[in-house]
Amino acid sequence: HLHIIFSFVNLYFTPKNQRGEMENMPLITNEVKSMLGLSDPEVIQNAPEQIPDFGANDVTGLTWKNILDAYTCTECGRCTAACPPNITGKLLSPRKIVMSVRDRAEEAGNYVRKQKKQSKVKTDIPQTAVNDGKSLFDYISKEEIFACTTCNACVEACPVHINPLDVILKIRRYEVLTNASGPSDWITMFTNLENNGSVWQIPAARSAWIQQD
Repeated sequence: HLHIIFSFVNLYFTPKNQRGEMENMPLITNEVKSMLGLSDPEVIQNAPEQIPDFGANDVTGLTWKNILDAYTCTECGRCTAACPPNITGKLLSPRKIVMSVRDRAEEAGNYVRKQKKQSKVKTDIPQTAVNDGKSLFDYISKEEIFACTTCNACVEACPVHINPLDVILKIRRYEVLTNASGPSDWITMFTNLENNGSVWQIPAARSAWIQQD
């Protein structure tokens, strides 16, 4: 019954901003501004040479608040009951997402502790070194994360301010931005946006007809 204790801690550390607010990614913002010719030259000059991974494919890529959310869950199921995709028969269950994060965190923690015991050198193993060949995708399917409509219903329904949407977005960002994968219609849309500035295959000169001779 640790969730009874963690619920008070989780409520205390709940962000003051609007619940379900999406966190912007500066690197992506600068890239979009660069495409539109609005970027700051100094920002371009200071851009990292190696593009980092976006999102998260394992618990090591999540924040401590995401992990605290997982251990705070009371498993009441209100988030899933309020989830439109789940109501319409989709595979997505916000409650299952949160529980999967907790299960994976337990597995990763046990792996790190086991590695420390087996290591002859008495040095701390970084928590990011969870090389057991598994990830959150072993617990959460791609069908689940892409079924989310980001409507924020699960976040609003949670009595202890857990944010399943934040975890879903991070996993989905990893799949789309880092792995360049996703539903076929999404990839087509992103490609059209990048090449044509439109979700449809319309050339950039589509407004040329309004120009007078």
